[in-house]
Amino acid sequence: MNDPIADFLTRVRNAGQARHAVLNMPSSKAKVELSRILQKEGYIESFEVVDAGNNKKELKVTLKYFKNAPVIEGVKRLSKGSCRIYVQADEIPSVRGGLGISIMTTSKGYMTGKEARTKGIGGELICKVW
Repeated sequence: MNDPIADFLTRVRNAGQARHAVLNMPSSKAKVELSRILQKEGYIESFEVVDAGNNKKELKVTLKYFKNAPVIEGVKRLSKGSCRIYVQADEIPSVRGGLGISIMTTSKGYMTGKEARTKGIGGELICKVW
């Protein structure tokens, strides 16, 4: 696996389309931060890091549905290992006219594009979720 963030986003999207309630995957700090933001913004129900044995941690994500449809309609990985995308605070894009969120990593940690814009911080665009 070369891109763990793209793997995380793909697993979340696929689990939602398959109507799974819970999703398990290997844990990392980046995946936990993305899960924290998705939960805070209301895209997933909850998440927790559990011990999987052999000094391995597993991330358990509980997906959220509205009228039997997944709340997450789509995700798009923006910045990749081969092509990083950096933006200043005034260049942060709006996602679906404000109906989605962009997630970025800044010098102050992971945050949504809206938070970064209000704080006047630029950074690397990670993904868009709608």
